[in-house]
Amino acid sequence: MSVATAESVRAEVEAWVDANWDPKISVREWWKRLAAAGYASPMLPKDAGGLGYPRDLAMAVNVVLSKRGCVGPPLGIGLGLAAPTIAVHGTPEQKASLLPSILDGTSGWCQLFSEPNSGSDLAGLQCRAELDGDEYVVTGQKVWTTGGQFADMAILMARTNFDVPKHQGITYFAFDMHQPGVEVRPLREMTGHAMFNEVFLTEARVPRDAILGGLNNGWAVANTTLMFERASIGSGGGGSFGVAVAGTVAGHLDRPVGEFIHERPATAAGAVGPGTVKQFTKIAAEHGLLESPVVRQHLAELYILTEVNKLNVGRARSGQGLTGVEGNLAKMLMTHTLRRARDIGSSLLGPQGTLWGADAETRGLVQEMTVYSPGPSIYGGTDQIQRNIVAERGLGLPKEPGDFRTTAFKDLPKNG
Repeated sequence: MSVATAESVRAEVEAWVDANWDPKISVREWWKRLAAAGYASPMLPKDAGGLGYPRDLAMAVNVVLSKRGCVGPPLGIGLGLAAPTIAVHGTPEQKASLLPSILDGTSGWCQLFSEPNSGSDLAGLQCRAELDGDEYVVTGQKVWTTGGQFADMAILMARTNFDVPKHQGITYFAFDMHQPGVEVRPLREMTGHAMFNEVFLTEARVPRDAILGGLNNGWAVANTTLMFERASIGSGGGGSFGVAVAGTVAGHLDRPVGEFIHERPATAAGAVGPGTVKQFTKIAAEHGLLESPVVRQHLAELYILTEVNKLNVGRARSGQGLTGVEGNLAKMLMTHTLRRARDIGSSLLGPQGTLWGADAETRGLVQEMTVYSPGPSIYGGTDQIQRNIVAERGLGLPKEPGDFRTTAFKDLPKNG
């Protein structure tokens, strides 16, 4: 039996695209074909609907889809966070019932983790889930919920035991968003987009068999999710080939897939890579600034940052010399690179940087990057939290003093 290589995978995907890609078919049909081929999420194990590919082979799949101008798989919380977490912690029955609709995009997901008083201190969450027969009754508030307004399902963390230390009384659920007691309120940002939401849960219900990873073991399951999240954010999320939104709410499933080829995702302003350096070099040339030593230094700095990020991600993918905090380091580097890109891009544009919209220089992408830039240093765990994790887990520095590891959650002082 031959061993798959990046070259052989690319050849296979090329042939598959020739036989299956058609911009006239619906998004639903295209995503169904991707899922059936295992190309929706090639890194997932075969029993979870993937191909069990390592990162380099999965990237080979994505490269072909991107180069051929295909709309990619249904990217988002479902495919990026819920599916790999379910693959690790789900029962066979949960994998069979939850994963197919994630992989074929017929179910959109969101992440109900952060709360108004427990963002950075995620383990301090106060949303409660109380057992009532075979169901848990869930009451609380979540915030910064990406894509919540389009979600059919959610990965939910709720407190099921207040009498044990805070990390020990949390349970992780697969939660139905289409039910009474769930209210989603979009939060419009400076960019004009509403990526995030508030979600209010008032006696909503979730079956006991929707628990992932065991009762009161939610913190361990959540750490799996957070590992995938930070690695994805730090690496730029793996790219995006279109902006079709998964699930039944957005209304994209039955539209022709070709309609989504050329649209720019709302989060494109947060992606900084080699293309950004080329774009900024072009702007500098058009403004007659390429001979400026300061501008050249700035462009060299941005190039170095993007290359270091690429090398860091490559090292993590190789599995060699790992420290356990690669995802945290990648996220911090990404947020720093985005801030520097914002500053450099704005300095190149000068007064043009104050203009907004599709008619502005760069079609407003640098301007949108400017107002978007504070967000990534907060979402997915603040930069300060990332530094704490690197210090404690990576460098072995002492943890913060306190008795939260032994004190029941109900007895801990709460955030005001």
